[in-house]
Amino acid sequence: MVSARAQTPLSAYVDANGFIDVQKLTCAQLAGTYQEDADALTAWYSGWYNGLAKKHFLDLRKGKLVEHEVIVYCKANPEKRIIDAIAVVFKAEREMMGIQMK
Repeated sequence: MVSARAQTPLSAYVDANGFIDVQKLTCAQLAGTYQEDADALTAWYSGWYNGLAKKHFLDLRKGKLVEHEVIVYCKANPEKRIIDAIAVVFKAEREMMGIQMK
């Protein structure tokens, strides 16, 4: 018999002011939350990174692909922070596309 692992809602990680420190969340926390919370969180990270890059558009297909790659990476590396996992995935994407960073 396979035992079900309890999911933890993202609300468990809010501080006294109702905020989540997204720079501290780990891959284990992403993998251990509900799918809708994981989707919301990865959408937030995508917006954050696009804002930093001054990009104001959404590639829905690519966004879903990157989200999947981040989750796969996180399942293999639960001790890593989510922001570090995203950096690894984005670096691999840039290399595949031949994009050089200065």
